[in-house]
Amino acid sequence: MSKAFATIGLMAVWGRRDMAVLPGLPGVEVALRRSSRARRFSLRVSRQTGAVTLTLPVRARESEAISFLAAQEAWLRDALVQVSPEQTLTYGTQIPVEGRLLTISPGQGRAIVVEGDRLMVPGSPDRLSARLQAWLKVLARDRLARAVDRHAALLGRKVTDITLRDTRSRWGSCTAQGRLMFSWRLIMAPPEVLDYVAAHEVAHLVEMNHSDRFWAVVERLYPGWQGRRAWLRNEGTALQGFRF
Repeated sequence: MSKAFATIGLMAVWGRRDMAVLPGLPGVEVALRRSSRARRFSLRVSRQTGAVTLTLPVRARESEAISFLAAQEAWLRDALVQVSPEQTLTYGTQIPVEGRLLTISPGQGRAIVVEGDRLMVPGSPDRLSARLQAWLKVLARDRLARAVDRHAALLGRKVTDITLRDTRSRWGSCTAQGRLMFSWRLIMAPPEVLDYVAAHEVAHLVEMNHSDRFWAVVERLYPGWQGRRAWLRNEGTALQGFRF
């Protein structure tokens, strides 16, 4: 597991004896269930609720469970994405843009525009998804670049590159070389959530971990970040349900 990407590493937080939290954006709560019949670790994701359960042998150590979760993180996050049914985009579909729920409607001219609570998308219906995705990516890059520049300036750190991807397992990442990656789907979240994710990744330029020192940097950049992180944990999966 590469140490270059701060958001990949697992440092599970143990709260109640029957619960662990897989950190990241979003964090994932994992219920622990010891079973006398279990001979190995096993993960289960409920298709109805998205609840995650880790079954472990009675005598298994918590450190072993942490290591198992780390090895299964990519699979787990992919499985959670599949819980949310995909929604095909067409005229009449409602989609969030910067936290506002807009109805996709036929547009005129060449540019996509917002008119009240409608998102006017011109052109052939066959190209609707592709045009809308391209527009959202441009908007996401603009908003993320502004937020990153502002947070990096406060820390006196330099960002060498920003890339956008349609990631399923994380909302952002940061390398030791100052390269930041974000999911362009953040543009569908409320602006303050996008701003928090930008602050989170910029904070990794100072602390490439999720230690108390790291969260102190996040607090300096974005006081009250806990509510934004909670939004991602509770609502973020729904943003993955739109099929472009």
